[in-house]
Amino acid sequence: QVQLVESGGGLVQAGGSLRLSCAASGTIFSISSMDWYRQAPEKVRELVAGITSGGSTKYADSVKGRFTISRDNAKNTVSLHMNSLKPEDTAVYYCTENVLSISSRRDYWGQGTQVTVSS
Repeated sequence: QVQLVESGGGLVQAGGSLRLSCAASGTIFSISSMDWYRQAPEKVRELVAGITSGGSTKYADSVKGRFTISRDNAKNTVSLHMNSLKPEDTAVYYCTENVLSISSRRDYWGQGTQVTVSS
């Protein structure tokens, strides 16, 4: 059984910074892609940033230059550093990792962490 546990959300003023982390645990052989999604109230869940096993990254246009995704393969952890936060960044943030475990390769999701940016 693989589990993802997120941490680091909270309330911050516009212009501030937050760092989200997501740690995978369980019987893990390898992790390919690691992504962060977010979902604001009454909006569709959207991809925020992603990173491959080789370190290639991708970002939503709305966060380019403000957010940075990174991973620690030794710790099966992905982080999202968020700077210059805006009220429109307010959402529940979810991590997802494509994990090869003892039984299969599939995507796992974290439980979500709330990020609220006040104006």
